[in-house]
Amino acid sequence: MLELRHLRTLITLRESGSLVEAADRLCVTQSALSHQLKDLESRLSCELFVRKSRPLRFTEPGQRLLALADDVLVRVEDTERDIQKLLHGEAGRLHLAIECHSCFNWLMPVLETYRRQWPGVVLDFSGGFIFEPLPALARGEVDLVITSDPQPISGISYLPLFAYEMQVALANDHHLLTRDYLTPQDLIEETVITYPVSRERLDIFRQFLDPAGISPKTVRNTELTLMMVQLAASGLGVCALPNWVLADYLAQGLISVRRAGADGVWPVLYAAIRSEQKRQVFLQDFLTLARAHCLRHLPNVVAADDDTKII
Repeated sequence: MLELRHLRTLITLRESGSLVEAADRLCVTQSALSHQLKDLESRLSCELFVRKSRPLRFTEPGQRLLALADDVLVRVEDTERDIQKLLHGEAGRLHLAIECHSCFNWLMPVLETYRRQWPGVVLDFSGGFIFEPLPALARGEVDLVITSDPQPISGISYLPLFAYEMQVALANDHHLLTRDYLTPQDLIEETVITYPVSRERLDIFRQFLDPAGISPKTVRNTELTLMMVQLAASGLGVCALPNWVLADYLAQGLISVRRAGADGVWPVLYAAIRSEQKRQVFLQDFLTLARAHCLRHLPNVVAADDDTKII
Protein backbone atom coordinates (compact mmCIF):
# COMPACT_ATOMS: atom_id res chain seq x y z
CA MET A 1 0.00 0.00 0.00
CA LEU A 2 1.24 3.48 -0.85
CA GLU A 3 2.02 5.44 2.33
CA LEU A 4 2.70 9.07 3.15
CA ARG A 5 6.31 8.20 4.00
CA HIS A 6 6.77 6.98 0.43
CA LEU A 7 5.51 10.30 -0.94
CA ARG A 8 7.76 12.26 1.42
CA THR A 9 10.72 10.12 0.37
CA LEU A 10 10.10 10.83 -3.32
CA ILE A 11 9.80 14.56 -2.66
CA THR A 12 13.08 14.51 -0.72
CA LEU A 13 14.74 12.56 -3.52
CA ARG A 14 13.59 15.13 -6.06
CA GLU A 15 14.78 18.06 -3.96
CA SER A 16 18.17 16.55 -3.13
CA GLY A 17 18.90 15.02 -6.53
CA SER A 18 20.72 11.96 -5.20
CA LEU A 19 20.18 8.89 -3.02
CA VAL A 20 23.11 9.85 -0.80
CA GLU A 21 21.79 13.33 -0.03
CA ALA A 22 18.20 12.11 0.32
CA ALA A 23 19.25 9.45 2.83
CA ASP A 24 21.14 12.07 4.82
CA ARG A 25 18.13 14.40 4.97
CA LEU A 26 15.80 11.55 5.94
CA CYS A 27 18.25 10.38 8.64
CA VAL A 28 18.43 6.83 7.26
CA THR A 29 21.23 4.83 5.69
CA GLN A 30 21.56 4.77 1.93
CA SER A 31 20.99 1.03 2.07
CA ALA A 32 17.72 1.45 3.98
CA LEU A 33 16.54 4.11 1.55
CA SER A 34 17.40 1.94 -1.46
CA HIS A 35 15.50 -0.96 0.10
CA GLN A 36 12.45 1.24 0.72
CA LEU A 37 12.45 2.46 -2.89
CA LYS A 38 12.94 -1.03 -4.32
CA ASP A 39 10.10 -2.33 -2.15
CA LEU A 40 7.83 0.45 -3.44
CA GLU A 41 8.81 -0.26 -7.04
CA SER A 42 8.12 -3.95 -6.46
CA ARG A 43 4.64 -3.18 -5.14
CA LEU A 44 3.90 -0.95 -8.14
CA SER A 45 5.67 -3.22 -10.66
CA CYS A 46 7.60 -0.35 -12.24
CA GLU A 47 10.77 1.71 -11.86
CA LEU A 48 10.30 5.19 -10.44
CA PHE A 49 13.59 6.80 -11.40
CA VAL A 50 16.59 6.14 -13.64
CA ARG A 51 19.50 4.72 -11.66
CA LYS A 52 22.86 6.48 -11.96
CA SER A 53 21.35 9.40 -13.88
CA ARG A 54 22.95 12.80 -13.25
CA PRO A 55 20.94 14.82 -12.45
CA LEU A 56 18.48 12.27 -11.13
CA ARG A 57 15.65 11.62 -13.63
CA PHE A 58 12.24 10.22 -12.73
CA THR A 59 10.36 7.85 -15.01
CA GLU A 60 6.81 8.65 -16.09
CA PRO A 61 5.31 6.59 -13.22
CA GLY A 62 7.70 8.37 -10.86
CA GLN A 63 6.55 11.75 -12.15
CA ARG A 64 2.92 10.72 -11.61
CA LEU A 65 3.71 9.84 -8.00
CA LEU A 66 5.53 13.14 -7.51
CA ALA A 67 2.47 14.99 -8.77
CA LEU A 68 0.36 13.01 -6.30
CA ALA A 69 2.82 13.81 -3.51
CA ASP A 70 2.73 17.54 -4.28
CA ASP A 71 -1.06 17.45 -4.01
CA VAL A 72 -1.56 15.09 -1.09
CA LEU A 73 1.20 16.35 1.19
CA VAL A 74 0.03 19.94 0.87
CA ARG A 75 -3.47 18.84 1.82
CA VAL A 76 -2.14 16.85 4.77
CA GLU A 77 -0.11 19.84 5.94
CA ASP A 78 -3.16 22.10 5.59
CA THR A 79 -5.24 19.70 7.70
CA GLU A 80 -2.54 19.44 10.37
CA ARG A 81 -2.32 23.22 10.40
CA ASP A 82 -6.08 23.56 10.83
CA ILE A 83 -5.99 21.16 13.76
CA GLN A 84 -3.22 23.18 15.40
CA LYS A 85 -5.30 26.31 14.97
CA LEU A 86 -8.19 24.63 16.77
CA LEU A 87 -5.90 23.54 19.59
CA HIS A 88 -3.84 26.68 20.03
CA GLY A 89 -5.92 29.54 18.69
CA GLU A 90 -5.30 31.76 15.70
CA ALA A 91 -4.37 35.13 17.17
CA GLY A 92 -0.88 36.56 17.34
CA ARG A 93 1.59 39.09 15.97
CA LEU A 94 4.20 38.48 13.31
CA HIS A 95 6.29 41.60 12.89
CA LEU A 96 8.98 40.95 10.25
CA ALA A 97 12.22 42.65 9.32
CA ILE A 98 14.33 41.80 6.29
CA GLU A 99 18.10 42.10 5.98
CA CYS A 100 18.12 40.31 2.63
CA HIS A 101 16.76 43.10 0.46
CA SER A 102 16.23 40.77 -2.51
CA CYS A 103 13.85 38.57 -0.55
CA PHE A 104 10.72 40.48 -1.49
CA ASN A 105 10.81 38.48 -4.76
CA TRP A 106 9.58 35.40 -2.91
CA LEU A 107 8.27 36.83 0.35
CA MET A 108 5.13 38.47 -1.04
CA PRO A 109 3.48 35.29 -2.39
CA VAL A 110 4.36 33.50 0.86
CA LEU A 111 2.70 36.26 2.89
CA GLU A 112 -0.37 36.20 0.66
CA THR A 113 -0.85 32.49 1.35
CA TYR A 114 -0.10 32.98 5.03
CA ARG A 115 -2.63 35.80 5.40
CA ARG A 116 -5.38 33.58 4.03
CA GLN A 117 -4.49 30.73 6.38
CA TRP A 118 -3.90 32.86 9.50
CA PRO A 119 -6.30 35.83 9.25
CA GLY A 120 -6.07 36.41 13.00
CA VAL A 121 -2.31 37.05 12.95
CA VAL A 122 -1.35 40.72 12.64
CA LEU A 123 1.42 41.16 10.05
CA ASP A 124 3.72 44.17 10.04
CA PHE A 125 7.15 45.17 8.71
CA SER A 126 10.16 47.18 9.75
CA GLY A 127 13.03 47.93 7.45
CA GLY A 128 15.43 50.36 5.90
CA PHE A 129 19.16 50.30 5.43
CA ILE A 130 19.87 52.13 8.69
CA PHE A 131 17.54 50.02 10.83
CA GLU A 132 19.33 47.26 12.80
CA PRO A 133 16.81 44.38 12.89
CA LEU A 134 18.64 41.75 15.00
CA PRO A 135 19.05 43.96 18.09
CA ALA A 136 15.41 44.98 17.59
CA LEU A 137 14.48 41.28 17.58
CA ALA A 138 16.30 40.73 20.87
CA ARG A 139 14.42 43.70 22.37
CA GLY A 140 11.06 42.26 21.26
CA GLU A 141 10.35 45.05 18.78
CA VAL A 142 10.12 42.58 15.87
CA ASP A 143 9.33 38.86 15.85
CA LEU A 144 11.27 37.45 12.89
CA VAL A 145 14.24 38.62 10.85
CA ILE A 146 15.25 37.17 7.50
CA THR A 147 19.04 37.30 7.28
CA SER A 148 22.09 35.58 5.82
CA ASP A 149 24.33 37.09 8.48
CA PRO A 150 23.81 35.48 11.92
CA GLN A 151 25.14 37.61 14.76
CA PRO A 152 26.14 36.45 18.27
CA ILE A 153 23.18 37.84 20.18
CA SER A 154 22.06 35.97 23.29
CA GLY A 155 18.64 34.33 23.08
CA ILE A 156 18.37 34.46 19.27
CA SER A 157 17.93 31.26 17.26
CA TYR A 158 18.68 31.08 13.54
CA LEU A 159 16.56 28.56 11.62
CA PRO A 160 17.78 27.74 8.09
CA LEU A 161 15.38 28.43 5.22
CA PHE A 162 17.51 27.44 2.21
CA ALA A 163 20.95 27.83 0.63
CA TYR A 164 21.51 29.89 -2.51
CA GLU A 165 24.44 30.68 -4.74
CA MET A 166 25.80 34.20 -4.81
CA GLN A 167 26.55 35.00 -8.45
CA VAL A 168 28.37 37.95 -10.00
CA ALA A 169 26.47 39.87 -12.70
CA LEU A 170 28.49 41.26 -15.60
CA ALA A 171 27.77 43.20 -18.77
CA ASN A 172 27.41 40.93 -21.77
CA ASP A 173 30.65 42.28 -23.29
CA HIS A 174 32.67 42.27 -20.05
CA HIS A 175 36.26 41.07 -20.42
CA LEU A 176 35.90 38.74 -17.40
CA LEU A 177 33.50 36.54 -19.37
CA THR A 178 36.58 34.80 -20.72
CA ARG A 179 36.88 33.22 -17.25
CA ASP A 180 34.97 30.05 -16.37
CA TYR A 181 34.66 31.46 -12.85
CA LEU A 182 35.96 34.50 -11.00
CA THR A 183 38.69 34.71 -8.40
CA PRO A 184 38.94 37.53 -5.83
CA GLN A 185 41.94 38.90 -7.75
CA ASP A 186 39.73 39.37 -10.85
CA LEU A 187 37.82 42.13 -9.03
CA ILE A 188 40.80 44.25 -7.96
CA GLU A 189 40.27 46.70 -10.84
CA GLU A 190 36.45 46.56 -10.76
CA THR A 191 33.71 48.74 -9.33
CA VAL A 192 31.54 46.58 -7.08
CA ILE A 193 27.93 47.74 -6.81
CA THR A 194 26.25 46.93 -3.48
CA TYR A 195 23.45 47.91 -1.17
CA PRO A 196 24.39 50.75 1.24
CA VAL A 197 25.24 48.55 4.22
CA SER A 198 28.51 47.74 5.93
CA ARG A 199 30.74 45.40 3.95
CA GLU A 200 30.80 42.72 6.68
CA ARG A 201 27.06 42.19 6.01
CA LEU A 202 27.57 41.58 2.28
CA ASP A 203 28.23 38.07 0.94
CA ILE A 204 30.69 39.23 -1.71
CA PHE A 205 32.97 40.73 0.93
CA ARG A 206 32.37 38.41 3.87
CA GLN A 207 32.64 35.13 1.96
CA PHE A 208 34.72 35.99 -1.13
CA LEU A 209 36.90 39.11 -1.12
CA ASP A 210 37.78 39.65 2.54
CA PRO A 211 39.09 36.09 3.19
CA ALA A 212 41.51 36.66 0.28
CA GLY A 213 42.51 40.11 1.55
CA ILE A 214 41.23 41.72 -1.65
CA SER A 215 39.45 45.06 -2.08
CA PRO A 216 37.90 46.26 -5.34
CA LYS A 217 39.00 49.51 -6.93
CA THR A 218 35.76 51.24 -5.92
CA VAL A 219 32.45 50.46 -4.25
CA ARG A 220 29.24 52.05 -5.50
CA ASN A 221 25.99 51.95 -3.51
CA THR A 222 22.37 51.87 -4.55
CA GLU A 223 19.26 50.89 -2.60
CA LEU A 224 17.47 49.27 -5.56
CA THR A 225 18.17 45.76 -6.82
CA LEU A 226 17.00 46.71 -10.31
CA MET A 227 19.44 49.63 -10.37
CA MET A 228 22.30 47.33 -9.33
CA VAL A 229 21.56 45.01 -12.23
CA GLN A 230 21.11 47.90 -14.68
CA LEU A 231 24.45 49.44 -13.73
CA ALA A 232 26.17 46.08 -14.19
CA ALA A 233 24.42 45.53 -17.54
CA SER A 234 25.65 48.96 -18.67
CA GLY A 235 29.26 48.09 -17.89
CA LEU A 236 29.50 50.50 -14.94
CA GLY A 237 30.53 47.83 -12.47
CA VAL A 238 29.71 44.34 -11.29
CA CYS A 239 27.25 43.25 -8.63
CA ALA A 240 26.79 40.09 -6.60
CA LEU A 241 23.23 38.88 -5.95
CA PRO A 242 21.44 35.61 -5.19
CA ASN A 243 21.01 33.26 -8.14
CA TRP A 244 17.21 33.39 -7.94
CA VAL A 245 17.31 37.21 -8.31
CA LEU A 246 19.56 37.13 -11.36
CA ALA A 247 17.75 34.25 -13.09
CA ASP A 248 15.10 36.42 -14.79
CA TYR A 249 17.60 39.00 -16.04
CA LEU A 250 19.86 36.22 -17.30
CA ALA A 251 16.96 34.52 -19.14
CA GLN A 252 16.16 37.83 -20.86
CA GLY A 253 19.76 38.13 -22.04
CA LEU A 254 20.29 41.43 -20.19
CA ILE A 255 23.36 40.28 -18.25
CA SER A 256 25.84 37.46 -17.97
CA VAL A 257 26.86 35.80 -14.70
CA ARG A 258 29.89 34.01 -13.33
CA ARG A 259 30.50 31.97 -10.21
CA ALA A 260 32.57 33.38 -7.38
CA GLY A 261 35.26 30.72 -7.17
CA ALA A 262 35.39 27.25 -8.71
CA ASP A 263 32.73 25.84 -6.38
CA GLY A 264 30.75 29.05 -5.97
CA VAL A 265 29.77 30.84 -2.77
CA TRP A 266 26.69 29.33 -1.12
CA PRO A 267 25.31 31.40 1.77
CA VAL A 268 22.41 30.15 3.87
CA LEU A 269 19.35 32.29 4.41
CA TYR A 270 18.00 32.12 7.98
CA ALA A 271 14.91 33.12 9.86
CA ALA A 272 16.03 34.63 13.15
CA ILE A 273 13.61 34.42 16.07
CA ARG A 274 13.79 34.73 19.84
CA SER A 275 14.49 31.28 21.25
CA GLU A 276 11.35 31.27 23.40
CA GLN A 277 9.22 31.77 20.26
CA LYS A 278 10.01 28.40 18.72
CA ARG A 279 6.84 26.77 20.04
CA GLN A 280 4.51 29.39 18.59
CA VAL A 281 2.45 27.48 16.05
CA PHE A 282 1.63 30.42 13.79
CA LEU A 283 5.32 31.33 13.57
CA GLN A 284 6.38 27.74 12.86
CA ASP A 285 3.79 27.61 10.11
CA PHE A 286 5.21 30.72 8.46
CA LEU A 287 8.63 29.07 8.36
CA THR A 288 7.16 25.88 6.89
CA LEU A 289 5.37 27.84 4.17
CA ALA A 290 8.45 29.91 3.38
CA ARG A 291 10.75 26.89 3.05
CA ALA A 292 8.28 24.94 0.91
CA HIS A 293 7.55 27.86 -1.41
CA CYS A 294 11.20 28.72 -1.98
CA LEU A 295 12.34 25.14 -2.60
CA ARG A 296 9.51 24.62 -5.08
CA HIS A 297 9.60 27.93 -6.92
CA LEU A 298 13.00 29.60 -6.69
CA PRO A 299 15.48 28.44 -9.33
CA ASN A 300 18.63 26.66 -8.17
CA VAL A 301 18.20 27.03 -4.42
CA VAL A 302 18.72 23.98 -2.21
CA ALA A 303 17.60 22.83 1.20
CA ALA A 304 19.97 23.84 3.96
CA ASP A 305 21.06 21.51 6.71
CA ASP A 306 18.37 21.59 9.37
CA ASP A 307 20.67 22.80 12.11
CA THR A 308 19.22 25.55 14.24
CA LYS A 309 21.92 27.96 15.37
CA ILE A 310 21.60 29.32 18.88
CA ILE A 311 24.41 31.83 19.32
